[in-house]
Amino acid sequence: MALTSLRASDPKATDAELLARAAEVFVRGFAFTRSRTHPYLAERVGQVWALRDAPRRDRRYRREEWIACGVSPAELDRLARAQTRGRFAICPIHPVDQPDDELRGRFKALGYRLGTTEPLMVHDLKRVPRASSPARVERVRTAALAARLAQAMRSRPMPAEHLARDAPLRQYVALVDDEPAGWVRSVVVGDATSCSDMYVRPRYRRRGIARTLMGRMLRDDRRAGATLAVLTASHTGAKLYTGMGYTQVGTVYVYTPPRRRAGPSA
Repeated sequence: MALTSLRASDPKATDAELLARAAEVFVRGFAFTRSRTHPYLAERVGQVWALRDAPRRDRRYRREEWIACGVSPAELDRLARAQTRGRFAICPIHPVDQPDDELRGRFKALGYRLGTTEPLMVHDLKRVPRASSPARVERVRTAALAARLAQAMRSRPMPAEHLARDAPLRQYVALVDDEPAGWVRSVVVGDATSCSDMYVRPRYRRRGIARTLMGRMLRDDRRAGATLAVLTASHTGAKLYTGMGYTQVGTVYVYTPPRRRAGPSA
């Protein structure tokens, strides 16, 4: 079954415990990447992860994400509505090898709208395929390279603390003729890593660059002591990751609550 990729790390764990481990790596990595402009916290509320901004003076909070495995839709709805400070989404993680008709039906009965689904995938890092491409992959370790990458990404440069060898975030860039062609990052979460922001610019696609980027990142994860790599993917992107040795263990469902109807005018 799909959780075989996680079984070697903890042979005595139940399927639910193994899926919960993958979910925690994903949650903590997601919170870390969203903390770039303001701390975005991953907090436990019972069996549920609440991902939300730290207190803001202006109270302009980003959308909260309420994430859990094996918690009923009614309980997720109750917790989110009781504790959210504004907009929120409920994101149950469902095992890939179990039917989801009941899950979908319960959220529909509560009035929720399904926005998207994302495969939750894991890699045990035992075998990492090699690929060839015209790109040279470098880890971003200098302010100059960080500035070039930021220009290509149209974002702010990486903070200086993320350029250190032992930084919790490892950013990679693929260079073709010294031009940034693609990028990916890995966030350290204990003895695991969470991959995010994998992207290859359109004019460089179908040349093996994505596989070259992923291979370098995964081998570095393994060298740094990680025993598990986790990511969420689009359904199209999942094909790439499967070819790199990832296995889908669950699906993240992103549900948003019904909009409030305006009351009668006075």
